[in-house]
Amino acid sequence: MKTTQRISKLLLVLLASTAIVAQAYIGEKLAKNAKIKLAEARSIALKAHPGKIADQELEKEKGGSGLRYSFDIVQVGKKGTQEVGVDAMTGEVLENKLEGSNPD
Repeated sequence: MKTTQRISKLLLVLLASTAIVAQAYIGEKLAKNAKIKLAEARSIALKAHPGKIADQELEKEKGGSGLRYSFDIVQVGKKGTQEVGVDAMTGEVLENKLEGSNPD
């Protein structure tokens, strides 16, 4: 096998493994209890505050059903990070505020 073919195969394997890792998030084990899936929650959060999701997690937290997705969203050219919380059972936006100096 030529060196370029080996390198190409190696790159494909690395890219595939990176895509799998990128889908993991904190609290992923709780997802089996959520009615709203991550992709839908991301869409809801980005409608509430457009930008780029920098961090995401699924956590047990007071308010709503007690299970919520939390997204940190940044916008190009704007300072600060917006935290948007989406109820994992209903899809309701529970939080949409500028993250403070001590982020969760």
